Amino acid sequence: MTGRDSSAELRASFAYCRRLHAAHGKTYYLATLLLPPAKRPAVSALYGFARAADDVVDASPWLSPAEQSDRLESWFAGVLHGKAGGPREADPMPALRDTIARYGIPLHLFESFLVSMRMDLTVTGYPTYADLEQYMYGSAAVIGLQMLPILGHPGVAYDEAAPYARDLGIAFQLTNFLRDVGEDLRRGRLYLPQESLERAGVSREKLASGVVDRAVRSLLDDEIARTRAIYDAARPGIDLLAPESRDCMRTAFALYRAILAEIERSDYAVLRSRVTVSRRRRLAVALPGLARAMWTRRGASPS
Repeated sequence: MTGRDSSAELRASFAYCRRLHAAHGKTYYLATLLLPPAKRPAVSALYGFARAADDVVDASPWLSPAEQSDRLESWFAGVLHGKAGGPREADPMPALRDTIARYGIPLHLFESFLVSMRMDLTVTGYPTYADLEQYMYGSAAVIGLQMLPILGHPGVAYDEAAPYARDLGIAFQLTNFLRDVGEDLRRGRLYLPQESLERAGVSREKLASGVVDRAVRSLLDDEIARTRAIYDAARPGIDLLAPESRDCMRTAFALYRAILAEIERSDYAVLRSRVTVSRRRRLAVALPGLARAMWTRRGASPS
């Protein structure tokens, strides 16, 4: 990567990313507070990049998909060479460049993210789960892989820790897909595989109607079970992380997985509204983790 950012630009950029993260990624931001202060800005920088990529597309809805794809490609080239971004006080790119250089995050992970971003310009549904997995590699798995150098995995080879990071990123995204299924449908997209709908005897039009019956419950039950299985597969990877990073990821794991229980508790209201974990519940999960994280940083164990 080329281009040099002044210390003032970096400070402003990291501060902007932190504000974005706190405002738009509340669940994950809360978990991030359990990381050592030195690691938090890097996580927010990754979040700022993802938001900025969204904004590049959303800022030009009148362009054709091909033109939007070209615009996204040109923007990312500018990111790499220190030419992209907005006003100095609202530019996440210096923070991203610093984070990539500081932690040695491979650039191909960001390129894979943009491949999935481009898919969103034209693809509105996925025939099979395997098709959806291809999309989720770039939109979710690479997020876990970008995070891995920041979280750390001392004494463990990257190739050993990476599959767990990929699985956790996918589990988080599948949870978001289930929580946002109604919103996504209203935007013309569906991230539940068509083969799953057909197995349950549910049409896309039926889902869009918002009616929750036995067939819809069966469909969502199966997708929730799939997602929980991926959480279970990802869980052992948390113990491979640096000790000071584990409470952050345990908390994010618990908070995101709790969304699945909220969907069930709401009787699958996701077709009509967005299901969330209450602030009281989020704090109940996060506060014990914060206490453990503070003890870990002090080199002690809570009694």
